[in-house]
Amino acid sequence: MTSEVDKTLKEAEELAKALSDALSSGNGNEATRLSQRLCELSVPVSVNISRQAYPQDPIRLKVGVEDGQSDTYIPVILDVSTDMTIAQLKDKISADFGFHPTLQRWVIGKRLAKDPETLYSHGIRQSGDQAFLFIQSASAAHLTKHQHKQEHEQQVLEGIVETMQAMQLLPRGGFGEKTPTEVKKGPPLLPKPPKLPNLARPLPPRPEDGWTCPQCTFVNKPTRPGCEMCSQARPEDYEVPNVYNPDPEEIKRMQQEEIALQLYQQAQLEEREQNYRDLIETDNIDLIPNQEEVDCPICFTTLEPEEGVVLRECLHTFCKECLVGTIVNSQDAEVACADTTCDSKLLDREIKALLTEEQLQRFLELRLSIAESRSEHSFHCQTPNCPGWCIYEDEVNEFPCNICEETNCILCRAIHNDMNCKDYQDDLRIRAENDQAAQKTKQMVDTMLQNGEAMKCPRCDIIVQKKDGCDWICCLMCKTEICWVTKQARWGPKGRGDTSGGCKCRVNQQPCHPNCQNCH
Repeated sequence: MTSEVDKTLKEAEELAKALSDALSSGNGNEATRLSQRLCELSVPVSVNISRQAYPQDPIRLKVGVEDGQSDTYIPVILDVSTDMTIAQLKDKISADFGFHPTLQRWVIGKRLAKDPETLYSHGIRQSGDQAFLFIQSASAAHLTKHQHKQEHEQQVLEGIVETMQAMQLLPRGGFGEKTPTEVKKGPPLLPKPPKLPNLARPLPPRPEDGWTCPQCTFVNKPTRPGCEMCSQARPEDYEVPNVYNPDPEEIKRMQQEEIALQLYQQAQLEEREQNYRDLIETDNIDLIPNQEEVDCPICFTTLEPEEGVVLRECLHTFCKECLVGTIVNSQDAEVACADTTCDSKLLDREIKALLTEEQLQRFLELRLSIAESRSEHSFHCQTPNCPGWCIYEDEVNEFPCNICEETNCILCRAIHNDMNCKDYQDDLRIRAENDQAAQKTKQMVDTMLQNGEAMKCPRCDIIVQKKDGCDWICCLMCKTEICWVTKQARWGPKGRGDTSGGCKCRVNQQPCHPNCQNCH
């Protein structure tokens, strides 16, 4: 059994080495074959990128250090390499500054870094890139006493080694005035953090030194628009001093920013121009086709690109057949979107493009019929089978139909050419005895009188109507001004201003009737 395991491990080692060579040389077929064989052996394997693949030049990493009791960042510069892992970075901080790796929390690019990850994977590629280090307390990090003891013993051992090195450098014959224990004392139980400069209250910089970041207190060059450490914007009241002469590196940075700004503005301009061209092109199309595969929400048919229609008002997509059915079956003058949760309407240009000529004609006739029935002051031409109709104003009493070319009397609701309203109404009463059509018309007029929709003039006795507006009306025949609510003449026998025989509206500042709507 043991020999078989040894044989498997030996084969796995050979396959792993061969796989490494195949991957390095870019031999994909061989790497695939070796990987499949390794998978069959079911041996745990770890694949890592060789350090030689990363850039070898060291870089200077800008680190903002903060703990749980401070309000500001303390800037620190570290010499690192891009292939360094977060675990190695923690060990470096522990060796250089004494902070145990368990106490360290690294944040790079607004993301909490994990130990196996490399700086390169977090975008750390060149000098000046930035990271943040948060130092936890020992209790918050759950650092145990055993770990404390190990750390203490390790530092004591390092202290002894350094003491021995110092003893070898002393003159032969003793330590002089100092004892060996005085040369190097053992470290405390927990390592103390290094004494970093107090940057919470920095001295005000000289004008040529630059501006102090209000967030991390880093002193930036005068021409920088944002903090080099934390990207905080430069204070608005800061002005670049006239005596400042930027160095070549700063001049190069400003030139690069100017070039980047010009490229950004150029890209914005090109994007606007392209959007405008797309808008013009879209506006010239009556039906906008879908650009992606989508399902019609009505019939659930899968619509390939350009098979469906995207509505302009709400951007909902349907197939053409479902939209045509929605328009044809609509009982409203405005066709709503087929999505019941949407309040948008189909545009006329979309309806016209979807329907055939016959369907469009029927839809327009239905729309006219709906508009006529819903209009408060509409009048249909009295010529039989004539589709003409109008919406009249209060002062209009006649409707000349453009279709049948007949003149309709809106007051009498009839066509009485060569007769005035009184003659027509007198003739109507005579003809009602024998003429069935005239009898129906007379019954309609009587019904209007009974319902208060019409009244007889108190002077000439012809039938008049109030179509809209206030309670003032005027008889077409005798020109008598009438109060609609009291059914009386507005003025007495002496004419305008005589309230003795009129409706007496506004006498003693009182209306003529509780329901009067400004008859004077």
